[in-house]
Amino acid sequence: MAMRTRVAIVGAGPAGLLLSHLLEAEGVESVVLETRTQEYVEARIRAGILEQSTVDLLVQNGLGDRLLAEGDPHRGIHLQWPQERHHLDFVDLIGRTVTVYGQTEVQKDLGQAREAAGQPILYGIGDTGVHDVESDHPYVTFTDADGKRRRLDADVVVGCDGSFGPSRGAVPPAARQTWERTYPYAWLGVLAAVAPSTDELIYARHPDGFALHSMRSADVSRFYLQVPAGTDIAAWPDDRIWEALSTRLNLDGWELATGAITEKSVLPMRSFVQQPMRHGRLFLAGDAAHIVPPTGAKGLNLAVADVALLAPALAGLLVRGDHRAADAYSDTALRRVWRCTHFSWWMTTMLHTGDDPFDAQLQLSQLRWVAGSEAAARGLAENYAGMPIGL
Repeated sequence: MAMRTRVAIVGAGPAGLLLSHLLEAEGVESVVLETRTQEYVEARIRAGILEQSTVDLLVQNGLGDRLLAEGDPHRGIHLQWPQERHHLDFVDLIGRTVTVYGQTEVQKDLGQAREAAGQPILYGIGDTGVHDVESDHPYVTFTDADGKRRRLDADVVVGCDGSFGPSRGAVPPAARQTWERTYPYAWLGVLAAVAPSTDELIYARHPDGFALHSMRSADVSRFYLQVPAGTDIAAWPDDRIWEALSTRLNLDGWELATGAITEKSVLPMRSFVQQPMRHGRLFLAGDAAHIVPPTGAKGLNLAVADVALLAPALAGLLVRGDHRAADAYSDTALRRVWRCTHFSWWMTTMLHTGDDPFDAQLQLSQLRWVAGSEAAARGLAENYAGMPIGL
């Protein structure tokens, strides 16, 4: 059974749904395909920090009502190492903020907007294949939720299907370059039903390993602990987690509140970039083209920036016959990708501990420099809060 659309979007995460929303505003129809169920996609725990540019884009496109009502704007972050905690105020430094608003909430907002618009989204598909992207008639094949084999013809295919979807691999090896770094540590991520013990995020370097105190709401806290790569979650019962967090976040006169842990998982840490982000009539966005370690809070924001560039580029190509922005998409997007890849690597290597005492002294020197130099603090703030999309 064949279908047809202008843009076939593979992946119904935030990148895919936001792209379909932006394309509709440009007068371009799309169909979204997703291997997972809608319930799974909306429930999976991911990022929680939105850059100023991401917030502005969502609000400007009618997606910000709940974000503005329930999101938690933060002026900055705390940097910590043993016996010292320093606040970096982004508003004072660069006049921009970040907002704590979970990716699950962004996903729900996008899903509701797409449902209200009657957007075709096919969840629970399988055996997805991307074909003929070097021609003017690319198409996607898949098995639908009822087990029927189907084909979706399109003018353009956009891969928003992450690291393990078929889109990335549809670019022939001879036509792509890849760069990858795998870190020797991972994050143990924890959700806890306890009010945050901090007003803004705490990034803590400690001899035992990095720790991060974040939050999802006034009643839910999010924590991360540096653990060795390949760590078995069973080796970290709740008591051990709270003990490690209390030790690594310890500061005289401050106390960590504890509560019931409702979710925990181990997250690998790696960097990955594939270029170009376009091959023929196939365009890549988000994790399909690049992965960053979560230390810099860039993953979701990079995906948003990608599709913010891609939507008008595809409208130019498909509606006005102007291919210039589509031709420039990969180069334009990759400038931001590599900037965020560097920032995420820098934050990661500055805060995570290893076995080399020389590296430890370099890390402390960097932290003292950032906390003590307005120019250094401004550089961190500019990267963390995010530069305007397109720069």
